Amino acid sequence: MPFSGTRLSKQYLTIPIRSDKLALSVEIQAHVRHVETPFQTIDVYDTEAFGRILTLDGHIQLTELDEGTYHEFLVHPSLLSMAAPESALVIGGGDGGVLREICKHTGIKRIDMAEIDAGVIEESKAHLAFVSAGAFDDPRVQLHVGDAFEFVKRTSDRYDLIVVDSTDVYEEEDGGLSDQLFTAEFYADCRRILNPSGFVVTQADNLMFCPYSLDHISAMFRTVFAETGSYFAVVPSFGGYSGYCWGSPESRLSATWPAGRADAVPLRFLTKEAYEFGMDVSILRNSLRHLREL
Repeated sequence: MPFSGTRLSKQYLTIPIRSDKLALSVEIQAHVRHVETPFQTIDVYDTEAFGRILTLDGHIQLTELDEGTYHEFLVHPSLLSMAAPESALVIGGGDGGVLREICKHTGIKRIDMAEIDAGVIEESKAHLAFVSAGAFDDPRVQLHVGDAFEFVKRTSDRYDLIVVDSTDVYEEEDGGLSDQLFTAEFYADCRRILNPSGFVVTQADNLMFCPYSLDHISAMFRTVFAETGSYFAVVPSFGGYSGYCWGSPESRLSATWPAGRADAVPLRFLTKEAYEFGMDVSILRNSLRHLREL
């Protein structure tokens, strides 16, 4: 019988890392919340190993243990590579972690969020408040509940940073919520509303077990943006490493730690060592390629 979604067996939560080919199993202490929205199923669990966990349609979205690493790496390399960013757009990110990190930058004057599922926002506020840490109440934040694909296509606003914090397009699963957000058409619209020195950044799945995701996104970005690149962070609940891909009309991420700018932002996980290690994604990919050849 094929594996699908999340299942409980003797109080263990089994979560797919790569479709039915690889899964992560973690003992749960409590099933805190189960909600079915018009778009997806939301579950919140308490565990000893990861702390509180959020899953959407049975796929892990974040854990209390390592969401800080994931979100700091998703947001700050781009913002720290710009001289004076003032505006940001968040695509997805209904848990509020990306908002929390952007709000740390006092120079940001406007933050728009386009999230299709209000249920994720409400459940995260109620049961994962540590993730947003009050960011939804920041006066700079404007929520747009609806289709992000249409929002990007129709808006006349311009942004210094666009962060795409969507669910993955899962292998062997068709018709997912994020399918339109991994197309050249969507990113061409992002480029249209991006200031010339700005950045678009997206998560790019697990580099160890799902390297095809970064390959696909990188190839697509090269057709849309003049400057592109990738980096990674260690996120254990994602199966090891989380990949990130960025694009810009004319700018590049800083290859070295932007010390002066970073000193002004409260960071816990994005250190100089982690930043410079993660920026050289070729080291990791060459090591993983060697392992696969053994």
